[in-house]
Amino acid sequence: MLTATTTAKRRIEYREVPAPVPAPGRALVRVRHVALCGTDAHIWDDDYPAGLPVIQGHEFTGIIEQIEPGASDARSGMPLEPGTAVAVSPMVYCGQCPPCLDGRFNVCESISCLGCYEDGALAELVSVPVDKLHPLPPSLPLHLAALGEPGSIALQAVNRGTPKPGETALVLGCGPIGLLATLFLAERGVKVIASDLSAERMQLARDFGAEQTFAAGSGAEDAVAWGAAAGPTLVIEATGVPLSFETAVRLAAPTARIVQVGISARNAALSLREVPFKELEIRGSRNSLNLIPDALEIIARRQDLAARLVTHRFAFDALAEAFETMIDPEQPVGKIAIDLPSGSGESAAEPQGATAGGERNAAA
Repeated sequence: MLTATTTAKRRIEYREVPAPVPAPGRALVRVRHVALCGTDAHIWDDDYPAGLPVIQGHEFTGIIEQIEPGASDARSGMPLEPGTAVAVSPMVYCGQCPPCLDGRFNVCESISCLGCYEDGALAELVSVPVDKLHPLPPSLPLHLAALGEPGSIALQAVNRGTPKPGETALVLGCGPIGLLATLFLAERGVKVIASDLSAERMQLARDFGAEQTFAAGSGAEDAVAWGAAAGPTLVIEATGVPLSFETAVRLAAPTARIVQVGISARNAALSLREVPFKELEIRGSRNSLNLIPDALEIIARRQDLAARLVTHRFAFDALAEAFETMIDPEQPVGKIAIDLPSGSGESAAEPQGATAGGERNAAA
């Protein structure tokens, strides 16, 4: 089978390697679509503790090629058999450490992730445990189902915030995670206010359910109507920018919950006055507690919005161009989908604006 291996900084090599061998408790999945995220760009740029070489790709969908007879999805009871379209959870955890035993396996002490710390889905075939397979809602296209994994990240952040219907939440950052968090919050009856540097992204946030937006760093938050509280009672910080976290602390209402889902190695200045005086709760959010099926259900219902997140699609042999596009500050990039060839040698792309190289959708 053909694989794409990131061997060094900004260097990808296509290699023919033996296909994985079927094993008990595992399935062979023919990969159809891989979505790229910021972590992928950091790995490609050798700015992430992945350890090269590695086959990237952790947000992906495919078709089951081989699986042991009688397998089924533990959650829905749906049979899993050759030909079933699935999204795949890339998270690997031990099940034995204190967080795992406490039901918090998303922060397992020895956590790993396909495509980050071990070989992932930029390959024609992958072997994965059967319990990592999630059958797709019938109406959901495969390339949109690749949003199930980032959707689960956003849903975990929302759940960590324990949102209450009718309260006001502030979402800082209108990238894919922030936009999906906005959608999930709005569906729960939360009034969402969103902020970003980009006017285009803020308009998209309004389409995803934000009632108000303001430009980050503009001072416009002073004119925002927060409702009965003296600020948002829930904040989801989805940028990983230190100044944005400082903004979250400053704007949060007394007793508010702040969920930090944006990741960065940089340090933020934490106010040792505002945090105790307001009795703020600061909660981290990482990975998800097997929330891909929940995310897929919402994405399937809101395909009109989900499709707007996929701004670019590239063929498997155009990975270098895809990564260059991803880091180009002049490109309005949301999610980039990589279309792998099908087992018949034909393109796996659904006929929704994809080209053999790459094409930006009208919604970009």
